[in-house]
Amino acid sequence: MLRKRIESFKFAFKGISHFVKSEPNVIIHLIAAVFAVGMGFFFSIDTMEWCLVVFAIGMVLSAEAFNTSLEYLTDLVSPDYNELAGKTKDVAAAAVLLTAIAAAIVGLIIFLPKILNWLNL
Repeated sequence: MLRKRIESFKFAFKGISHFVKSEPNVIIHLIAAVFAVGMGFFFSIDTMEWCLVVFAIGMVLSAEAFNTSLEYLTDLVSPDYNELAGKTKDVAAAAVLLTAIAAAIVGLIIFLPKILNWLNL
């Protein structure tokens, strides 16, 4: 039982490794995440703000992972051009964009007042 649990973690970490190595957008999201975390430390954000930042980062990375897996599956079942397969990929990409926009809004709500205060504006 424990061996199966450990094995499932190995598969998950293998998936994360493949995801980071194969998907260029992940690097952009990770850079934004590091920037947000750095800003969090710089501005000493409170516990609730940390929760929102971490949740937003997790949602964007998860949406990107779901998008990537859906693209792989779509390519597997429909290797030739198919209009519906294309729409499937477009909607999955839209989900990532919507999640990233929401995360950016969370970042603005948390950090913009702190930045303006820091700049004495």
